Amino acid sequence: MSQTPPVGHGTTARPKVGGRWFALFTIAWLLIWTVQLTPLQLLLPLQLDTSETAGGWVDGVVFSGLVLGVGGLAGVIAGPLAGALSDRQTGLRARRRPYALAGVWLTALCLVLTGLASGPLTIGAAWVGVSVGVSIASAALTAMIADQLPVSQRGAASSAASSAQAVGIVVGVGTVVLAGLGVLDGYLVLAISMAVLGTACALLLPDPSGRRFVEGSSGLAVRGSGARRLAFLYDRNFRWMLIGRLVVNVGNALGTALFLFFLMYGLGQPHDEAEGNLLLVIVVYTVFVVAASVVAGVITDRHGGRRGFTVAAALVQALSGVVIVASPTFTTTLIAAALMGVGYGAFMTVGLAFATDLLPSERDHARDLGVVNVVAALGQLLGPVIGAGLVALVGGFWLVFAAAAVLSVVGAGLTALANK
Repeated sequence: MSQTPPVGHGTTARPKVGGRWFALFTIAWLLIWTVQLTPLQLLLPLQLDTSETAGGWVDGVVFSGLVLGVGGLAGVIAGPLAGALSDRQTGLRARRRPYALAGVWLTALCLVLTGLASGPLTIGAAWVGVSVGVSIASAALTAMIADQLPVSQRGAASSAASSAQAVGIVVGVGTVVLAGLGVLDGYLVLAISMAVLGTACALLLPDPSGRRFVEGSSGLAVRGSGARRLAFLYDRNFRWMLIGRLVVNVGNALGTALFLFFLMYGLGQPHDEAEGNLLLVIVVYTVFVVAASVVAGVITDRHGGRRGFTVAAALVQALSGVVIVASPTFTTTLIAAALMGVGYGAFMTVGLAFATDLLPSERDHARDLGVVNVVAALGQLLGPVIGAGLVALVGGFWLVFAAAAVLSVVGAGLTALANK
Protein backbone atom coordinates (compact mmCIF):
# COMPACT_ATOMS: atom_id res chain seq x y z
CA MET A 1 0.00 0.00 0.00
CA SER A 2 1.43 3.41 -0.91
CA GLN A 3 2.00 5.95 1.79
CA THR A 4 0.24 9.30 1.39
CA PRO A 5 1.13 11.93 3.96
CA PRO A 6 -1.71 14.07 5.23
CA VAL A 7 -2.10 17.71 4.33
CA GLY A 8 0.13 19.96 6.37
CA HIS A 9 3.02 17.49 6.56
CA GLY A 10 5.01 18.61 3.57
CA THR A 11 2.77 17.19 0.84
CA THR A 12 2.84 20.11 -1.61
CA ALA A 13 2.98 18.86 -5.22
CA ARG A 14 6.45 19.52 -6.59
CA PRO A 15 7.99 18.43 -9.91
CA LYS A 16 10.61 15.70 -9.86
CA VAL A 17 14.26 16.72 -9.99
CA GLY A 18 16.85 15.15 -12.27
CA GLY A 19 20.19 13.40 -11.97
CA ARG A 20 22.21 16.63 -11.77
CA TRP A 21 20.39 17.68 -8.61
CA PHE A 22 21.00 14.29 -6.99
CA ALA A 23 24.68 14.28 -8.01
CA LEU A 24 25.34 17.69 -6.45
CA PHE A 25 23.29 16.83 -3.37
CA THR A 26 25.19 13.56 -2.87
CA ILE A 27 28.60 15.21 -3.27
CA ALA A 28 27.63 17.89 -0.76
CA TRP A 29 26.63 15.27 1.81
CA LEU A 30 29.75 13.23 1.09
CA LEU A 31 31.81 16.27 2.02
CA ILE A 32 29.76 16.93 5.15
CA TRP A 33 30.22 13.39 6.43
CA THR A 34 33.88 13.11 5.41
CA VAL A 35 35.02 16.23 7.24
CA GLN A 36 32.95 15.40 10.32
CA LEU A 37 33.60 11.69 10.72
CA THR A 38 37.24 11.37 9.66
CA PRO A 39 38.40 13.41 12.67
CA LEU A 40 35.89 11.62 14.90
CA GLN A 41 37.06 8.14 13.87
CA LEU A 42 40.79 8.74 13.42
CA LEU A 43 42.33 12.20 13.75
CA LEU A 44 40.89 13.27 17.10
CA PRO A 45 41.68 9.93 18.80
CA LEU A 46 45.28 10.22 17.53
CA GLN A 47 45.53 13.79 18.82
CA LEU A 48 44.06 12.91 22.20
CA ASP A 49 45.70 9.51 22.77
CA THR A 50 47.29 9.43 26.25
CA SER A 51 48.66 5.88 26.30
CA GLU A 52 52.17 7.17 27.06
CA THR A 53 51.14 9.49 29.90
CA ALA A 54 50.78 8.74 33.61
CA GLY A 55 46.99 8.64 33.33
CA GLY A 56 47.06 5.84 30.75
CA TRP A 57 44.88 5.23 27.70
CA VAL A 58 41.58 5.65 29.56
CA ASP A 59 42.24 9.39 29.90
CA GLY A 60 42.48 9.66 26.12
CA VAL A 61 39.11 7.96 25.73
CA VAL A 62 37.57 10.38 28.24
CA PHE A 63 39.13 13.46 26.60
CA SER A 64 37.90 12.31 23.17
CA GLY A 65 34.38 11.82 24.46
CA LEU A 66 34.28 15.23 26.12
CA VAL A 67 35.59 17.06 23.06
CA LEU A 68 33.00 15.43 20.81
CA GLY A 69 30.20 15.99 23.32
CA VAL A 70 30.88 19.71 23.70
CA GLY A 71 31.00 20.09 19.93
CA GLY A 72 27.69 18.27 19.65
CA LEU A 73 25.99 20.60 22.11
CA ALA A 74 27.16 23.61 20.10
CA GLY A 75 25.73 22.04 16.96
CA VAL A 76 22.39 21.47 18.66
CA ILE A 77 22.01 25.22 19.02
CA ALA A 78 23.48 26.26 15.67
CA GLY A 79 21.59 23.92 13.32
CA PRO A 80 17.97 24.74 14.21
CA LEU A 81 18.82 28.43 14.65
CA ALA A 82 20.30 28.65 11.15
CA GLY A 83 17.35 26.70 9.77
CA ALA A 84 14.83 28.99 11.45
CA LEU A 85 16.58 32.10 10.09
CA SER A 86 16.59 30.72 6.54
CA ASP A 87 12.88 29.85 6.86
CA ARG A 88 12.18 33.52 7.53
CA GLN A 89 13.83 34.68 4.29
CA THR A 90 10.94 35.89 2.10
CA GLY A 91 12.68 38.35 -0.24
CA LEU A 92 14.30 37.82 -3.62
CA ARG A 93 17.45 36.25 -2.16
CA ALA A 94 17.98 32.50 -2.01
CA ARG A 95 16.79 30.96 1.26
CA ARG A 96 19.25 28.13 1.90
CA ARG A 97 22.39 28.96 -0.10
CA PRO A 98 23.78 31.73 2.17
CA TYR A 99 23.64 29.39 5.16
CA ALA A 100 25.13 26.49 3.21
CA LEU A 101 28.06 28.70 2.18
CA ALA A 102 28.53 30.08 5.70
CA GLY A 103 28.58 26.56 7.12
CA VAL A 104 31.08 25.36 4.50
CA TRP A 105 33.52 28.21 5.09
CA LEU A 106 33.30 28.05 8.89
CA THR A 107 33.91 24.30 8.79
CA ALA A 108 36.96 24.65 6.54
CA LEU A 109 38.52 27.36 8.72
CA CYS A 110 37.99 25.48 11.96
CA LEU A 111 39.35 22.23 10.51
CA VAL A 112 42.65 24.05 9.96
CA LEU A 113 42.54 25.42 13.52
CA THR A 114 41.82 21.93 14.93
CA GLY A 115 44.84 20.52 13.10
CA LEU A 116 47.06 23.25 14.53
CA ALA A 117 45.71 22.88 18.08
CA SER A 118 47.32 20.90 20.88
CA GLY A 119 45.86 19.80 24.20
CA PRO A 120 42.24 18.89 24.95
CA LEU A 121 41.11 22.48 25.63
CA THR A 122 42.32 24.09 22.41
CA ILE A 123 41.40 21.07 20.31
CA GLY A 124 37.93 21.12 21.84
CA ALA A 125 37.47 24.84 21.17
CA ALA A 126 38.42 24.45 17.50
CA TRP A 127 36.21 21.37 17.14
CA VAL A 128 33.22 23.35 18.39
CA GLY A 129 33.65 25.56 15.33
CA VAL A 130 33.72 22.52 13.04
CA SER A 131 30.53 21.16 14.64
CA VAL A 132 28.74 24.49 14.31
CA GLY A 133 29.73 24.86 10.66
CA VAL A 134 28.65 21.32 9.82
CA SER A 135 25.30 21.84 11.57
CA ILE A 136 24.59 25.07 9.68
CA ALA A 137 25.42 23.51 6.30
CA SER A 138 23.47 20.34 7.13
CA ALA A 139 20.34 22.30 8.06
CA ALA A 140 20.40 24.11 4.71
CA LEU A 141 20.95 20.93 2.70
CA THR A 142 18.29 18.90 4.49
CA ALA A 143 15.70 21.65 4.01
CA MET A 144 16.18 21.31 0.25
CA ILE A 145 14.59 17.84 0.41
CA ALA A 146 11.30 19.21 1.70
CA ASP A 147 11.57 22.47 -0.30
CA GLN A 148 12.18 20.99 -3.71
CA LEU A 149 11.29 17.29 -3.87
CA PRO A 150 7.95 15.47 -4.20
CA VAL A 151 7.23 12.76 -1.64
CA SER A 152 8.10 10.08 -4.21
CA GLN A 153 11.74 11.24 -4.36
CA ARG A 154 12.38 11.93 -0.68
CA GLY A 155 13.41 8.37 0.08
CA ALA A 156 16.00 8.51 -2.72
CA ALA A 157 17.38 11.82 -1.43
CA SER A 158 17.49 10.49 2.11
CA SER A 159 19.30 7.42 0.80
CA ALA A 160 21.89 9.65 -0.88
CA ALA A 161 22.50 11.57 2.34
CA SER A 162 22.65 8.45 4.50
CA SER A 163 24.86 6.33 2.23
CA ALA A 164 27.21 9.29 1.82
CA GLN A 165 27.83 9.07 5.57
CA ALA A 166 29.43 5.64 5.31
CA VAL A 167 31.26 6.41 2.06
CA GLY A 168 32.59 9.60 3.64
CA ILE A 169 34.25 7.66 6.45
CA VAL A 170 35.99 5.37 3.95
CA VAL A 171 37.11 8.26 1.75
CA GLY A 172 38.47 10.26 4.67
CA VAL A 173 40.08 7.52 6.75
CA GLY A 174 41.31 5.73 3.63
CA THR A 175 42.99 8.88 2.32
CA VAL A 176 44.76 9.54 5.63
CA VAL A 177 45.85 5.94 6.23
CA LEU A 178 46.79 4.90 2.68
CA ALA A 179 48.55 8.18 1.88
CA GLY A 180 50.39 8.09 5.21
CA LEU A 181 49.25 11.59 6.13
CA GLY A 182 50.03 13.08 9.50
CA VAL A 183 47.34 14.64 11.67
CA LEU A 184 47.85 18.21 10.43
CA ASP A 185 48.10 17.12 6.79
CA GLY A 186 44.87 15.18 7.19
CA TYR A 187 43.03 18.23 8.51
CA LEU A 188 44.42 20.42 5.72
CA VAL A 189 43.22 18.00 3.02
CA LEU A 190 39.75 17.95 4.60
CA ALA A 191 39.65 21.76 4.88
CA ILE A 192 40.69 22.36 1.26
CA SER A 193 38.20 19.78 -0.04
CA MET A 194 35.40 21.36 1.97
CA ALA A 195 36.25 24.90 0.88
CA VAL A 196 36.51 24.13 -2.84
CA LEU A 197 33.93 21.39 -3.48
CA GLY A 198 31.53 22.54 -0.77
CA THR A 199 31.39 26.03 -2.21
CA ALA A 200 30.81 24.66 -5.72
CA CYS A 201 27.92 22.45 -4.59
CA ALA A 202 26.27 25.25 -2.62
CA LEU A 203 26.43 27.57 -5.62
CA LEU A 204 25.25 25.02 -8.19
CA LEU A 205 22.35 23.46 -6.28
CA PRO A 206 19.06 25.26 -7.14
CA ASP A 207 17.57 27.33 -4.34
CA PRO A 208 14.25 29.16 -4.94
CA SER A 209 13.95 32.57 -3.32
CA GLY A 210 11.86 33.10 -0.24
CA ARG A 211 9.29 35.14 -2.20
CA ARG A 212 8.91 32.39 -4.79
CA PHE A 213 8.34 29.83 -2.05
CA VAL A 214 5.67 31.95 -0.38
CA GLU A 215 3.92 32.70 -3.67
CA GLY A 216 3.87 29.00 -4.51
CA SER A 217 2.47 27.95 -1.16
CA SER A 218 -0.98 29.51 -1.32
CA GLY A 219 -3.60 27.28 0.17
CA LEU A 220 -1.10 25.37 2.27
CA ALA A 221 -1.12 25.02 6.00
CA VAL A 222 0.59 28.22 7.10
CA ARG A 223 1.35 29.21 10.63
CA GLY A 224 -0.97 31.99 11.79
CA SER A 225 -0.04 34.73 14.17
CA GLY A 226 -1.44 32.82 17.10
CA ALA A 227 0.09 29.45 16.18
CA ARG A 228 2.74 27.90 18.34
CA ARG A 229 6.22 28.91 17.31
CA LEU A 230 7.70 25.52 18.14
CA ALA A 231 5.07 23.34 16.53
CA PHE A 232 7.35 20.31 16.40
CA LEU A 233 7.39 20.13 20.21
CA TYR A 234 3.61 19.88 20.31
CA ASP A 235 3.18 17.37 17.50
CA ARG A 236 3.01 13.96 19.19
CA ASN A 237 4.19 11.86 16.24
CA PHE A 238 7.03 14.18 15.30
CA ARG A 239 8.15 14.29 18.94
CA TRP A 240 8.30 10.49 19.28
CA MET A 241 10.18 10.24 15.99
CA LEU A 242 12.78 12.73 17.26
CA ILE A 243 13.27 10.94 20.58
CA GLY A 244 13.59 7.55 18.89
CA ARG A 245 16.07 9.00 16.38
CA LEU A 246 18.20 10.41 19.19
CA VAL A 247 18.31 7.15 21.14
CA VAL A 248 19.12 4.99 18.10
CA ASN A 249 21.93 7.35 17.11
CA VAL A 250 23.40 7.20 20.61
CA GLY A 251 23.33 3.42 20.27
CA ASN A 252 25.08 3.61 16.90
CA ALA A 253 27.74 5.99 18.21
CA LEU A 254 28.44 3.74 21.19
CA GLY A 255 29.05 0.90 18.74
CA THR A 256 31.29 2.82 16.30
CA ALA A 257 32.89 5.97 17.72
CA LEU A 258 35.51 4.26 19.92
CA PHE A 259 36.55 1.59 17.43
CA LEU A 260 40.20 2.69 17.19
CA PHE A 261 40.53 2.59 20.97
CA PHE A 262 38.70 -0.77 21.03
CA LEU A 263 41.08 -2.31 18.51
CA MET A 264 44.15 -1.03 20.36
CA TYR A 265 43.12 -1.58 23.97
CA GLY A 266 40.13 -3.95 23.78
CA LEU A 267 41.65 -6.44 21.34
CA GLY A 268 45.27 -5.58 22.11
CA GLN A 269 46.34 -4.78 18.54
CA PRO A 270 49.53 -2.75 17.91
CA HIS A 271 48.99 0.88 16.91
CA ASP A 272 49.84 0.50 13.20
CA GLU A 273 47.86 -2.73 12.87
CA ALA A 274 44.86 -1.12 14.55
CA GLU A 275 44.87 1.78 12.07
CA GLY A 276 44.86 -0.62 9.11
CA ASN A 277 42.16 -2.81 10.65
CA LEU A 278 40.06 0.25 11.43
CA LEU A 279 39.97 0.98 7.71
CA LEU A 280 38.90 -2.61 7.00
CA VAL A 281 36.11 -2.42 9.58
CA ILE A 282 34.94 0.87 8.09
CA VAL A 283 34.94 -0.56 4.54
CA VAL A 284 32.75 -3.49 5.66
CA TYR A 285 30.44 -1.11 7.50
CA THR A 286 30.25 1.15 4.47
CA VAL A 287 29.36 -1.56 1.96
CA PHE A 288 26.39 -2.64 4.05
CA VAL A 289 25.29 0.91 4.88
CA VAL A 290 25.20 1.86 1.21
CA ALA A 291 23.44 -1.34 0.14
CA ALA A 292 20.83 -1.06 2.90
CA SER A 293 20.31 2.66 2.24
CA VAL A 294 19.66 2.21 -1.46
CA VAL A 295 17.39 -0.83 -1.08
CA ALA A 296 15.39 0.63 1.80
CA GLY A 297 14.98 4.00 0.08
CA VAL A 298 13.71 2.45 -3.16
CA ILE A 299 11.31 0.06 -1.40
CA THR A 300 9.72 2.69 0.81
CA ASP A 301 9.39 5.21 -2.04
CA ARG A 302 7.42 2.59 -3.97
CA HIS A 303 5.47 0.84 -1.22
CA GLY A 304 5.50 3.06 1.87
CA GLY A 305 5.63 1.51 5.33
CA ARG A 306 8.36 3.85 6.48
CA ARG A 307 7.63 3.54 10.19
CA GLY A 308 7.84 -0.27 10.12
CA PHE A 309 11.11 -0.22 8.16
CA THR A 310 12.61 2.30 10.58
CA VAL A 311 11.73 0.18 13.61
CA ALA A 312 13.04 -3.04 12.03
CA ALA A 313 16.32 -1.33 11.07
CA ALA A 314 16.96 -0.23 14.65
CA LEU A 315 16.45 -3.82 15.84
CA VAL A 316 19.00 -5.10 13.31
CA GLN A 317 21.46 -2.51 14.61
CA ALA A 318 20.95 -3.88 18.13
CA LEU A 319 22.20 -7.32 17.02
CA SER A 320 25.66 -5.91 16.30
CA GLY A 321 26.24 -5.04 19.94
CA VAL A 322 25.08 -8.49 21.04
CA VAL A 323 27.58 -10.16 18.68
CA ILE A 324 30.60 -8.29 20.06
CA VAL A 325 29.60 -8.79 23.69
CA ALA A 326 29.14 -12.51 23.09
CA SER A 327 32.52 -12.94 21.35
CA PRO A 328 34.93 -9.98 21.30
CA THR A 329 37.30 -10.97 18.47
CA PHE A 330 38.32 -9.20 15.29
CA THR A 331 36.29 -11.65 13.17
CA THR A 332 33.11 -11.01 15.13
CA THR A 333 33.90 -7.30 14.99
CA LEU A 334 33.68 -7.49 11.19
CA ILE A 335 30.37 -9.38 11.45
CA ALA A 336 29.06 -6.78 13.87
CA ALA A 337 30.17 -4.01 11.50
CA ALA A 338 28.10 -5.61 8.72
CA LEU A 339 25.01 -5.86 10.95
CA MET A 340 25.50 -2.30 12.16
CA GLY A 341 25.78 -1.14 8.55
CA VAL A 342 22.55 -2.83 7.48
CA GLY A 343 20.62 -1.53 10.48
CA TYR A 344 21.96 2.00 10.55
CA GLY A 345 21.92 2.48 6.77
CA ALA A 346 18.26 1.53 6.55
CA PHE A 347 17.37 3.46 9.70
CA MET A 348 18.91 6.75 8.59
CA THR A 349 17.50 6.55 5.06
CA VAL A 350 13.95 5.56 5.89
CA GLY A 351 13.96 7.54 9.14
CA LEU A 352 14.80 10.80 7.36
CA ALA A 353 12.12 10.21 4.74
CA PHE A 354 9.70 9.36 7.57
CA ALA A 355 10.63 12.66 9.25
CA THR A 356 9.81 14.66 6.10
CA ASP A 357 6.39 12.98 6.03
CA LEU A 358 5.77 14.02 9.63
CA LEU A 359 6.76 17.69 9.29
CA PRO A 360 4.24 19.65 11.39
CA SER A 361 4.67 23.02 9.66
CA GLU A 362 4.89 23.68 5.91
CA ARG A 363 6.55 27.05 6.52
CA ASP A 364 9.28 25.74 8.83
CA HIS A 365 11.00 23.00 6.83
CA ALA A 366 14.56 24.11 7.53
CA ARG A 367 13.98 24.69 11.22
CA ASP A 368 12.23 21.37 11.80
CA LEU A 369 14.56 19.33 9.60
CA GLY A 370 17.45 21.16 11.23
CA VAL A 371 16.17 19.72 14.49
CA VAL A 372 15.98 16.26 12.88
CA ASN A 373 19.59 16.60 11.71
CA VAL A 374 20.84 17.93 15.01
CA VAL A 375 19.11 15.18 16.96
CA ALA A 376 21.00 12.61 14.87
CA ALA A 377 24.26 14.52 15.24
CA LEU A 378 23.71 14.94 18.97
CA GLY A 379 23.25 11.19 19.31
CA GLN A 380 26.48 10.61 17.40
CA LEU A 381 28.37 13.03 19.61
CA LEU A 382 26.81 12.07 22.93
CA GLY A 383 27.68 8.44 22.25
CA PRO A 384 31.43 8.92 22.75
CA VAL A 385 30.82 10.85 26.00
CA ILE A 386 28.64 8.07 27.39
CA GLY A 387 31.01 5.44 26.01
CA ALA A 388 34.00 7.09 27.66
CA GLY A 389 32.20 7.01 30.99
CA LEU A 390 31.31 3.32 30.57
CA VAL A 391 34.90 2.44 29.65
CA ALA A 392 36.20 4.31 32.69
CA LEU A 393 33.61 2.55 34.86
CA VAL A 394 34.58 -1.03 33.98
CA GLY A 395 38.06 -0.56 32.50
CA GLY A 396 37.01 -2.22 29.23
CA PHE A 397 34.57 -2.09 26.34
CA TRP A 398 31.95 -4.82 26.92
CA LEU A 399 29.52 -2.46 28.67
CA VAL A 400 29.75 0.00 25.76
CA PHE A 401 28.51 -2.56 23.24
CA ALA A 402 25.87 -3.93 25.61
CA ALA A 403 24.51 -0.41 26.07
CA ALA A 404 24.55 0.09 22.28
CA ALA A 405 22.29 -2.94 21.86
CA VAL A 406 19.89 -1.90 24.62
CA LEU A 407 19.56 1.67 23.37
CA SER A 408 18.92 0.51 19.80
CA VAL A 409 16.02 -1.62 21.02
CA VAL A 410 14.64 1.24 23.12
CA GLY A 411 14.93 3.61 20.15
CA ALA A 412 13.00 1.17 17.97
CA GLY A 413 10.17 1.10 20.52
CA LEU A 414 10.05 4.88 20.75
CA THR A 415 9.96 5.25 16.98
CA ALA A 416 7.05 2.81 16.82
CA LEU A 417 4.99 5.31 18.85
CA ALA A 418 5.13 7.80 15.96
CA ASN A 419 2.00 6.43 14.29
CA LYS A 420 1.35 8.70 11.29
